[in-house]
Parts: sequence; structure tokens; C-alpha cells
Amino acid sequence: MSMNSINTNLGAMVALQSLNRTTEELSTVQKRVSTGLRVADAKDDGAAFAVAERIRGDMAATTSANQQLGGVKGLLEVSQASLQNVSTSLVKLKELTVKLADGAINAEQRTQYQTQVKELTNNIKAFITDADYNGLNVLNDPAALGVKVVSNGQNGFYTFSGYSAMANIFNAISAANAYTQGDAAAAMTTTGGLSKAITNTLTQLNNFGSYSRFIDSQINYNKKILDAQEAGMGALIDADLAKESARLQALQIRQQLGSQALGIANQSPQMLLSLFNG
Repeated sequence: MSMNSINTNLGAMVALQSLNRTTEELSTVQKRVSTGLRVADAKDDGAAFAVAERIRGDMAATTSANQQLGGVKGLLEVSQASLQNVSTSLVKLKELTVKLADGAINAEQRTQYQTQVKELTNNIKAFITDADYNGLNVLNDPAALGVKVVSNGQNGFYTFSGYSAMANIFNAISAANAYTQGDAAAAMTTTGGLSKAITNTLTQLNNFGSYSRFIDSQINYNKKILDAQEAGMGALIDADLAKESARLQALQIRQQLGSQALGIANQSPQMLLSLFNG
């Protein structure tokens, strides 16, 4: 049996408690709607937040690894471009070497061909020494013969080999501008300097192409890992905005009704005064 009292308003107490619960729930839902997250901080769900923070760390590491791989890709592309120019120059050098191997040319022609050869060998040297990317030249840097690069965010590494192109390519043809008829003929044999330079260049073009393919595949793989990590974290902490929007509207209505109920309950003591009005 309820008791009418001006000292204790049970109806107001119940209404206030209900309104406070509604206000707390409304605050939670508004936070989810505004942030888009079911778990925005450790207060929402400590365990889920801890897992999400670990995933964020993994994602940051993978993203950083991909940024580094992007730099490695640039380095390899510069190296390949250099070797491609070297290869093109060696093709032209072989054309001129064929002419120098011809004993029927006169001295003036030989001088002209040797001048062209000198220009080509200078170009080849420049292509090698200028193949620099971010301070590193894997074609002309002894310290870069073995390059160890970060491949992922989990302490993974990929090592590829640099190449001493000056020693193995340029030095083999550096004296080509002084070829006699016999020198030119010897340079084009299987064991000749020009043939070695061409073979070494093509071999390294293939090697650097393989390195580039690995870097491309690793970058794409890391992107897939990032997508999976992001999807997993989303399932863990993202809010269902359609559901939260519906709850928001319901709680706003409930808050209004709770305020009205509290107002009515607070009027009860005033109604008791009418009993004493004669």
C-alpha cells in the first residue's frame, strides 16, 4: 500500500532513478553516434579497447613497412633504368665495334668511330655512377652489395644484392675507344670484354627485375593484410549506426516521458496541501 507523505516522495524517487538511467544510456548512444565507435576508449570495453590498440599498432607498423618498400621500389626502378640505358649503349657500342673490326676502313674512319665509342663509354660510366636514389647507389656502392630492407610490420626482412657495375661492366669496355682491328674482333668473342659487358648487363637487368617483382608483390600483400586488420578491428569496435540511431530516438522520447513523470511526481506534495484547505 502506497503512503502519502510530504517527507518521502517515493514516486519522484523512482521517476528520478529511471530518468538518470535513461540519461546515462542516452549519453552512451550519443557518444557512439558522434564517434562511430562502440568502443571509443577503455571505459567502454577495456578488453576490446586493448585488442584494438594492439591491432592499431600492427597496422601502423605495416603501413610504415609499405612506405619503406615504396622507397626501395624507387631505388630499384632507378637502377633498372640505368642498366637499360647501359644495355642500349652497349648495343650501339657493338655496332661500332663491328666497324672497328673491319680491316678495310681507313685511319680517318677509325678515328671517327673511336670518337663515337669514347662518347658511348663515357655515357655508360655516367649511367652507372648517377644511378643514385636517396643517397644510395646499388650499382656503384660496395657497401650496398647486400641490401636488407624491411618487408612487413612483423620484423620481416628481404635482402637483395647490389652489383659492382663499374668493375663488371664499364671496366670491360673502358678502353674500347682505343680498339685496333684485332682488339675489336677479340672484344666480340664469347670471352671478349664487350660480350662479357653485355652478358653481365642483361643478367643484372633480370636480377633487378626479379627484385622489383618481389617488392611489388610484398606491397600488395601488405595492403591485403591492412585491409584484413582494418575489417577485424571494425567488427570489434565499430558502432552499428543504424541500430544506434534508432536507440537514440527511442531514448530521447523516453527521456521526455521521464521528465514529465518526474514533474507529475513532484506535484504530489502540493496535492496533499489541498486536504488541509477547508
